[in-house]
Amino acid sequence: GTSPLAMGTRKIGPALAAGCTVVFKPAEQTPLTALALAGILHDAGVPAGVVNVVTTTDASGVVGSWMSSGAARKISFTGSTAVGKILLEQAASTVMRTSMELGGNAPFIVMDDADLARAVDGAMVAKMRNMGEACTAANRFFVHRSVTAQFADKLAERMGALSVGAGSAHGTEVGPLIDDAGRTKVQTLVDDALGRGARAIVGGVAPDGPGYFYPPTVLADVDAASDLMSQEIFGPVAAIVPFDTEDEVIALANDTEWGLVGYVFTQDIDRALRMGERLEVGMVGLNTGLVSNPAAPFGGVKQSGLGREGGKVGIDEFLEYKYFAIPRG
Repeated sequence: GTSPLAMGTRKIGPALAAGCTVVFKPAEQTPLTALALAGILHDAGVPAGVVNVVTTTDASGVVGSWMSSGAARKISFTGSTAVGKILLEQAASTVMRTSMELGGNAPFIVMDDADLARAVDGAMVAKMRNMGEACTAANRFFVHRSVTAQFADKLAERMGALSVGAGSAHGTEVGPLIDDAGRTKVQTLVDDALGRGARAIVGGVAPDGPGYFYPPTVLADVDAASDLMSQEIFGPVAAIVPFDTEDEVIALANDTEWGLVGYVFTQDIDRALRMGERLEVGMVGLNTGLVSNPAAPFGGVKQSGLGREGGKVGIDEFLEYKYFAIPRG
């Protein structure tokens, strides 16, 4: 996947532009991507020792020693909120600059006046990018009661038509999840929702056989108290909750410790802007399921993180201001 590559380039690019050297500790599931990136940078002329990659299965031991040494002046992390909090604690001892791109719990809101075809298209992008294994993935689908059944059926039809399998050579559209723990988490969250009265319109059961495959799943009539409303699913599961009023859906959407991205589908521009402002998120997708753009500042509020990557502001995370006061004469 391209995500491990993007995680590296988003951080290394501005750091190098600011004149910094970097040490890159990739996720232990995807070290080869990081080593390939280092090779590309070397071939492009980045001098030896400027970009360093350290692969390890003992992340806390390795990174902790870098941080406590005082040699590192800045840490930029993409990963879970739980690990981000540990790194923030460790950064405190040397008052280290931090950038944190942490978890998400994105609300995907479909209003009664939404263009449903466009909303379903957007849902497929926001949900199924990287099999739902993205911090920007739509996690909670709030659909106005007047269009809930229609939206759920259309989405289930599209999700159910996706072919699941290994590799793209055979027209596969949905590959496996990252590992067994990832798939087990998805099934546990789905089972919890089903136990609270949700209906699986499509999917909902992991297939037998080898691999970490999980079928694209649409759950209707989801109880707002279900675990998957407060935890990142990180898999191809769309949980649909009906709502009646704008105030109600804003309250539901904001009822989470995370605030990375929110999606709003409506054909009323005033309502779109009003809702976008009321959502406690760092990024808003209006009538689109794709917000990531290197030219725009990427990042969240609340426990989704600190700082921004990309856009003109991305380099600020790697710069310090220095002021000279010089008397006249």
